[in-house]
Amino acid sequence: PVTAGSIVVPYGHVIGNEKWRGSEVAQRLQGKVRLIFEDGLGLVDFHLSNRTCILLISEADLVAGDEFKRRLVRFRNASSLRGIVIVEKTQISDQYYLGVQKLVVLELGMVLLPVANQGEASQLIIQLVSFCVREQSRDRGANPFLRKQRAQLAEPAVLHTVQQIPGVGKTKTLLLLQQFGSIHRLCNASINELEEVVGQTVAQEIYTF
Repeated sequence: PVTAGSIVVPYGHVIGNEKWRGSEVAQRLQGKVRLIFEDGLGLVDFHLSNRTCILLISEADLVAGDEFKRRLVRFRNASSLRGIVIVEKTQISDQYYLGVQKLVVLELGMVLLPVANQGEASQLIIQLVSFCVREQSRDRGANPFLRKQRAQLAEPAVLHTVQQIPGVGKTKTLLLLQQFGSIHRLCNASINELEEVVGQTVAQEIYTF
């Protein structure tokens, strides 16, 4: 099941795919978050909330071939969940990273977060869980349009991803997200649109990247 609402995640918990039981990432999550393992999560590795999930691409997945790409495309086509892709970028898998980046960010319009190892992946999941908890506990009566904009600007995954672009620090990241609203729209922005926000030099770097 990969549609929103098909998995109900208890408040403050993470539901992990059974295949990760005993892995380093699962061991490091134990004690930091309330982790429950389940069979039948299909394409998803970790559910952080009813709307947000993690697809974790390991070094072994990258080296093994294109199966992980088919999984990502199937997820994007079938799911209404907010999927965050965490990928192990190591010396061995580095040569595959640009291809993954192009697929995930430009073609599928999803958030991509590189990590050096499963320990870093677990730290990132813990941060994202705390974000999801804050998001769930927000006042439900607030203006949904304002809430959506605020969530996008505050989301650690989105901020972290935009900051990977050469020449873009925290301030420019916030300016870019205020202007374009999402990574997908930022990727499709013209050089003139970018120049209006960050100036000619940085705009060129972003466009090239």
